[in-house]
Amino acid sequence: MINILLARYRQGRRTMKYPAGPPPKLPARFRGRPSIERGKCGSECRACVDACPTQAITINGKARIDLGRCLFCTDCTRACPDGAITFSQDYRLATDSRDDLILEDNILRLAQGLKGRALRLFGRSLKLRQVAAGGCNGCEMDVNVLNTVGWDLGRFGIQLVASPRHADGLLVTGSVPENMRLALQKTYDALTPPKIVIAVGACAISGGPFADHPEVHNGVAACLPVDLFIPGCPPHPLTILDGLLRFLGRIEGDGDRS
Repeated sequence: MINILLARYRQGRRTMKYPAGPPPKLPARFRGRPSIERGKCGSECRACVDACPTQAITINGKARIDLGRCLFCTDCTRACPDGAITFSQDYRLATDSRDDLILEDNILRLAQGLKGRALRLFGRSLKLRQVAAGGCNGCEMDVNVLNTVGWDLGRFGIQLVASPRHADGLLVTGSVPENMRLALQKTYDALTPPKIVIAVGACAISGGPFADHPEVHNGVAACLPVDLFIPGCPPHPLTILDGLLRFLGRIEGDGDRS
């Protein structure tokens, strides 16, 4: 027993200091917020539009990227003959509204968080029921990472609970196929008002690669009102944590950036 305690002592602090300290170092292959260099992008070229598997890129005078549809697959960067599209290591992606996920002129309005009574109710303690509504387990695994000792989501007063009766809101992943629609609605109905809904991942926001399939409802917003959108396929745990902390007013600033 004494050897176990000594080994644990030698390990030291294992929980990251973020957001009080710097965020953990991201791997070189991490794909964060994309950007389009206008000087290199020619509106007559539609190579990126044709290459995108989810129609996340549109061109109408200028190129726009819908982060709610984007799979961060980089097919567009490989297709662009002029290298106009790049992916940064910026993990901050969460927004309050679906429209804010449309990236134009490389400006992204980040989540401003809860206000007024909602902030007073949930700002220090937020209980969420996680619903895997037809996901591939990618988003679900990255949500679960936040409960490990390295991230320790509970230190912020945020907990995933087993029953919607004990929850303040839902954290939903997956494209919401028809077989999950009623279950999702019943889970939402079991919450006590006021209710919060958080959509995590491209599938939960837009249907992802399954968008417009006859058995898919193209994400949570087709069934329930959504208060926070966290894009990605899947979003990195740091992206999810940043979104949740912004939602609770623990992180402020950088609301508009380019």
